[in-house]
Amino acid sequence: MPIEVLQDKVVLRHPKGSTVKILLYGATITSWKSGSLQNPAPIERLFVSSKAALDGSKPVRGGIPVVFPCFGAPTLPEHVKLNQHGFARSEKWSWNQAVMDNEAGVSIRLTLEPTEKIHRIYGRPFQLAYVVTLAEDQLSTDLYVTNTSTSPSDTLEFQALLHTYIQAPANEVLVTPLQNLSYYDKTETTEEGKSMPKIEYRAGVDVKKFTDSVYENASQNYEVTWPGGGLVIKSTNLKDVVVWNPQDEGRKISDMEEGGCPGLWITLLSPSFLSSGSLALPPLEKGLVSIYTKSIPTFS
Repeated sequence: MPIEVLQDKVVLRHPKGSTVKILLYGATITSWKSGSLQNPAPIERLFVSSKAALDGSKPVRGGIPVVFPCFGAPTLPEHVKLNQHGFARSEKWSWNQAVMDNEAGVSIRLTLEPTEKIHRIYGRPFQLAYVVTLAEDQLSTDLYVTNTSTSPSDTLEFQALLHTYIQAPANEVLVTPLQNLSYYDKTETTEEGKSMPKIEYRAGVDVKKFTDSVYENASQNYEVTWPGGGLVIKSTNLKDVVVWNPQDEGRKISDMEEGGCPGLWITLLSPSFLSSGSLALPPLEKGLVSIYTKSIPTFS
């Protein structure tokens, strides 16, 4: 069957062989297997650490976690009780419905609304709806954020984004086009260095050493390539991008592989995340952030 709803996850299967697995805990995508139109045999596209907790005890190290309403440590007063990266990745989401099931693809919707547990740490009214669509060689992830307040002055301030841990050879992968963009190098050893903008001069950005770079106002259209394979990534309303790989620093992360992350971590951030800090959504309005990922063959 193309859609299988289990106790702890949802599995989507495409007639051409591609699959995706989504945990209800955190709405985290933990596997996406697909081929390309030229090479149809499905292979794993996402990295999940072998040490990752998949039992709902803590956020998953890998896959595609959902982040809301803050990225990193909380900065807004209404987020003061939240853990790093907010609560969306560590709450159980609800099955909502199948959205599409035909030859073009299969699509489902999960939702998250305030619970008593969430209300204790976050008092704002909201609804999250996450639509995951699987096609033969494509994966689309659309996160809708709705401010459900009816009070005219009750603006919802938040950050929303999607991590993507890509399975790729870390010493050979390149990300383009980031050339000539302004970025912040979070591997600098001083706060002054971390806050000093740099210009990216490389035509292709690699992660051969510890990398944690935050690029501003990027194209929202990227290629992540390595010898023999690659992905096209397109985003909507996510204009800033983080390219990360801890390399040897990964040994300091308790649920990371012994040798670090074998691929790279791309985080697509809310628009103007670096300059404005958060998005503002008026009452009863809905916002969308989305990522479209397509597998492609490359030849070296």
